[in-house]
Amino acid sequence: MTGNKNKTICSALLYPSSMESGEPETAFELLPLIRIYKNGRIERLVGIDFVPSGTDPLTGVTSKDVTLLPTFGVSARLFLPNLTHSTQRLPVVVYFHGGCFCTQSPFTAKYHNYLNALTAEAKVVAVSVNYRKAPEHPIPTAYEDSWAALQWVISHRDGKGPEMWMNKHVDFKRVFLAGASAGANIAHNLAMVAGDPDCGVNINLIGVALEHPYFWGSVRIGKEAENPVKARLFDQLWGFICPARPENDDPWVNPVAEGAGRLAGLGSGRVLVCVAEKDVLRDRGRLYFEALGGSGWFGVAEIVETEDEDHMFHLNDLEGQKAKDLIRRLGDFFNRDMPPSLLL
Repeated sequence: MTGNKNKTICSALLYPSSMESGEPETAFELLPLIRIYKNGRIERLVGIDFVPSGTDPLTGVTSKDVTLLPTFGVSARLFLPNLTHSTQRLPVVVYFHGGCFCTQSPFTAKYHNYLNALTAEAKVVAVSVNYRKAPEHPIPTAYEDSWAALQWVISHRDGKGPEMWMNKHVDFKRVFLAGASAGANIAHNLAMVAGDPDCGVNINLIGVALEHPYFWGSVRIGKEAENPVKARLFDQLWGFICPARPENDDPWVNPVAEGAGRLAGLGSGRVLVCVAEKDVLRDRGRLYFEALGGSGWFGVAEIVETEDEDHMFHLNDLEGQKAKDLIRRLGDFFNRDMPPSLLL
């Protein structure tokens, strides 16, 4: 986002705008994501398209939609790759889409096509979670829905869950969390809960993959000072989606802030952090990786940085070589054996 577009975004953040004469008056805008009118109507400006499930002719991946929490309308799209044999069991990746907690879904072309590509390359069963969005459902609703989705996945561990694909094709010794941007934030926070002995659950997470994670803070670091318009967007975002805890150093959004839970308690044996050179969030991902390595956590952390690319580039260019390289790296992460020392 450059030039006049940057100025438009900055102005919209600082000065809530009005629509043209005769149109409902705008109360608040967070461009290019969402607009809220004084009459209460909420208009999402991106991520509102819908692609039906089915068999993808390019990858051979089959998808279908399932309801997880009927009372709240929480659902997921499942992805199953071509199988070598009918009883084949694969790693399961519980995936959380991005969109700043307020836009997008597993059913948009961007995420549907990406999960097809990832599922085909990695040979995993993917569960792409459609958690509820802010501002109608502010944080922590997305965390609660996502945790419930993980519980739904684990409920198939004995082969008696409600979904045949999960019962028949998932190897529950290989459970992963993954997510993009806001979804990576969700994956981290769920892994922290999974590692808490007081949470009362037994979830053996093999790994967590964080794609361009949305972490933030009140003090500028690295490239954030070089991108004031984008930084201003993220300064505004957390208070908008989490009005109950609006500070940008809240542990949910700044896992290395003073008073945040110790990363040593992360409930996963492996972590892959993916960042992009031109992304304003890059240095938060790097800081998280460094803090995790120095926390006393007994896992293996990796980081991969894609040069000359920006935030979530791979979702917009699945045929590009850099996107294919990143997807291949994720596939390797999901299929690599756990180091013996972490299996004890």
